[in-house]
Amino acid sequence: MSPLVPPRPPALQSGPRSGRRRWAVSGAAVATVLAGSLLPAQTSVAQTSAAQTSAAPSSPASAVTGTPAYRDASLPTARRVADLLERMTLEEKVGQMTQAERLDIDADPSLLTEWGLGSVLSGGGSTPEQNTPQAWADMVDEYQRAALDTRLGIPLIYGVDSVHGHGNLMGATVFPHNIGLGATRDPRLLKRIGHITAIETRASGPQWTFAPCVCVARDDRWGRTYESFGEDPELVKSMATVIDGLQGRPGQLDNADRVLATAKHFAGDGLTSYDESKVGTGEYPIDQGIAEVSRREFRKLALSPFPTAIDQHRVGSVMPSFSSVDWTEDGLGNPVKLHASRELVTGVLKKRMGFEGFVVSDWRAIHQIPGDYAAQVEASVNAGVDMFMEPYSGDTVGWREFITTLTGLVESGDVRMARIDDAVSRILMAKFELGLFEHPFTDRRHIDAIGGRAHRAVARQAVAKSQVLLKNEDRTLPLKRNTREVYVAGSNADSIGSQAGGWTITWQGNSTHEIPGDSILEGIEKAAKRNVTFSEDASAPIPARAHGVVVVGETPYTEGFGDVGGPLWAWDPGETGPRPEQAMKLSTADRRAVRTVCAQAATCTVLVVSGRPMILPPKLLKQMDALVASWLPGSEGRGVADVLFGRERFTGKLPVSWPRRMAQEPINVGDAGYRPLYRYGFGLSR
Repeated sequence: MSPLVPPRPPALQSGPRSGRRRWAVSGAAVATVLAGSLLPAQTSVAQTSAAQTSAAPSSPASAVTGTPAYRDASLPTARRVADLLERMTLEEKVGQMTQAERLDIDADPSLLTEWGLGSVLSGGGSTPEQNTPQAWADMVDEYQRAALDTRLGIPLIYGVDSVHGHGNLMGATVFPHNIGLGATRDPRLLKRIGHITAIETRASGPQWTFAPCVCVARDDRWGRTYESFGEDPELVKSMATVIDGLQGRPGQLDNADRVLATAKHFAGDGLTSYDESKVGTGEYPIDQGIAEVSRREFRKLALSPFPTAIDQHRVGSVMPSFSSVDWTEDGLGNPVKLHASRELVTGVLKKRMGFEGFVVSDWRAIHQIPGDYAAQVEASVNAGVDMFMEPYSGDTVGWREFITTLTGLVESGDVRMARIDDAVSRILMAKFELGLFEHPFTDRRHIDAIGGRAHRAVARQAVAKSQVLLKNEDRTLPLKRNTREVYVAGSNADSIGSQAGGWTITWQGNSTHEIPGDSILEGIEKAAKRNVTFSEDASAPIPARAHGVVVVGETPYTEGFGDVGGPLWAWDPGETGPRPEQAMKLSTADRRAVRTVCAQAATCTVLVVSGRPMILPPKLLKQMDALVASWLPGSEGRGVADVLFGRERFTGKLPVSWPRRMAQEPINVGDAGYRPLYRYGFGLSR
C-alpha cells in the first residue's frame, strides 16, 4: 500500500437529530426514490448536461427557495438523502460506491470529477511528498475540490488506517497497538485515545478511519494478533469505547475533532485455522484463511463484539474480513468468503444486528471470490457490500473496471437497482452526518495540536498502563532512580521504529524509522539519575554492580507478512533484502545478549517488545530476574521507563495467554488441559 513499494499481490491481500442516529434512509423514502425515473445513461459523470440538472425532480424546498432539498441543512438527514438519491443517475450512484487509492488519482485529480468517485484512501505508506499535517490537508482539499466539481457536487470521504494514532503521518502521536491497550483494561483511556486520534486525523484532512479492529485473536501465530485487544470477546467488547472517542456522541460527527469509525473485520478473521502446507511457500499460513467453526462458536468468538459496536457505540462503517468461513455442521470443504456471504453481511449484520451504516470492502478483497471479475462484483454487491476499495486501476483490474462492471450488472438485471439505492443511501447518510456538504474542506483549527505535549502525555500514560510484569524475583523492579549504573542492551532498546511496529509511516513499519518520541533507551536515560551504558549486543564491559535491562523482541510486520512461517517482506525504501523470519522466537543475537547481561549484571530485567507472546526457552527464562511484556508501545518509550523506575505502578494484565512452547498454539483461556507459561489475565503489581 506504500507508494514506494509494489502493490500486494491479489492472493495476499487487506439535520435535526434525536435519539439513536439513523444511518439508512427510511423505507418510505426509499420507496419514493424507487418511484422516480432514472436520468439518461452516460459514459462518465462529468458528461452529464445542465439540462439533466434542470430536469431532475424537485422537492417543495427547491420549488420555494430554488435550493435543492439535499442542500438544505435544516431538513432531516433522511429527507436530504432521499432528495439527492432521486436526482442521481446510475453512473453517479455507482461512482459513490467506488473508492480509489490516492496514487490512482494524485497526478490527475480530474479523474475524481470525470468518474464521480465517492471516496479515496491512503494505503499504508501512501502520503503526500511532504509528509506534514499541512501537506496532508492540502492534498485532501485538492481532491475535494475535484469531487465538488461534479454535476451534483457530492463531496468525497477520505479514509486512512489510523489504527494506533494517525500512523501514516510523520509527527502524529503514535499510541500502543491494540494488544497493549487490551492489557490496560481501561475503557475510559481507550475513549481518550480515540478522541486524540480523531483530532489528529481530521485536522490533517481525512474524515474516516479504518479502525478499530474488534477481532478476537485466537492463535498468536496470526500476523495481525497485535491489532486485536485480546483473546476474550468480553475484553474486546469492553475496549470498543474507542469508537466513542473517534465519533463522539450522536450528532457530533460533523465536529472538527471527530471521524467516522470502522468496526473490522466482519467476522472471524481471528479464528482462521493455521495451514501448515503454506509455510515457506510465500503464501499466508493463517491470515486471510478459513475459519473452520460451528455456528455457535462463530457467534461467540467472531460476531459477539459487533452488536456492542453497533448498539452501544453506533459505529458508522463496517469492513468485512478477507477470510472465509466453513461451517462444521454441514462438513468442511465448502468455505464462503465473507465478502460474498449474503447470509452474514445482509442477513446477520444489516438485518439481525440492525446495522444502518455502510459496509466497505477491504483492499481488493473481492478479487479473492471465486469466478471472473463480473462474478466477483455481483456476488459482493448482492451480499451487501456498499463501498468498494478497488485501487490500482490501469496496471490491474481496479476502480475503473469496477464502475463499468457494476453498471453493466445493473443494466442486465443481475444487480437490482434497489440494492444500489440501499448502498448509496448509506454512504450519503455518512457524508451528511459528517457535515461534508456544509463544510467539505479541512477544518485546520486543531492542526497545531498534532503530536503535541498533551497528546503525547496520554500516549505515555497508555504505555505505562500496558506494561505487564510477568516475573519479578527478589523485587528487582522497580529500579531505584538513584541506581549507580544501568546497563542497557538488546535489539529493540534504541529502535523507536521497532517499538512502533507495523502501520507506522509505511504499511509494514520499519526498525529504521525515526519518528518524534523517545525510544525505550531514551526513556531510561531520562528516568535514571546516574550513568546509563548502552551496548546493543552486550559487547561493552558490564559493571558488576550495574542493573541490566535487555530489550528484545520482534521486528515490524503487518498482516500476513507477520504470520509465523509466512512470506518475508523486503520492499520498504532502503531495504536491501528480506526481513528476519517471524517465528515468535528471540533472535540469536537477543538470546546472546540476555545470557551475557544476566550472567554478569547485578540484576537482569528483560523487556519483550512484540506484537504477541514470544517463546522463551526455560533456561533463558531462569536467568532473568524480571520479565516484562512491553508489547508495541509506540512513540512514547518514557512510559516504559515510568514503570521500570517506579514513577508508575505495574497494572497491566495479559490480554492473551502466553504459551510455553509453539506446539501449544492455539492456546486460549478455557481450553481443555490449559497450561500456559502465563495465563490470560496474569500480571504482577510488584
